[in-house]
Amino acid sequence: MVQTGKVLPLGELLKEIEPLRGKKRIVFTNGCFDILHAGHVHYLNECKKLGDILVVGINSDESVRRLKGSKRPIVPLEMRAYVLANLKAVDYVVPFEEDTPYNLIRAIKPDVLVKGGDWDIDRIVGKDIVESYGGKVLTIPFRFDISTSNLIEEIKKRYCPGGE
Repeated sequence: MVQTGKVLPLGELLKEIEPLRGKKRIVFTNGCFDILHAGHVHYLNECKKLGDILVVGINSDESVRRLKGSKRPIVPLEMRAYVLANLKAVDYVVPFEEDTPYNLIRAIKPDVLVKGGDWDIDRIVGKDIVESYGGKVLTIPFRFDISTSNLIEEIKKRYCPGGE
């Protein structure tokens, strides 16, 4: 299988995208992407339509644990990043250790910053940075009523006695 995207640390990513700045429209989004589902794929496809290069920040395993609890992630970072990088819409995947992608956004300086429709625009981390240089901050409405957390709960109900 041919890998379509690249998983890179921030320094290497910046070396790749810097020559493209001003010539290509860079879109950035981020998330845990623990158990990939149709909602994720639709969202990433919509993100890609907003520009030429889609960079996806992905939370490290420790970061996911801090955000989602000690039993998450289900899928380790290396595998989550591999799956994302092999989606047609995704050009680059960049892991990060912090709880938010603020430092990534400051370094990458995307033309467009995107989050899902469940985010209020004013609460989007990095909005201040992107708007400071004239970039756009957008949300994309959900097409599918699905989430990793809901998938986990459904699996527990179906396969675990007592749903625990």
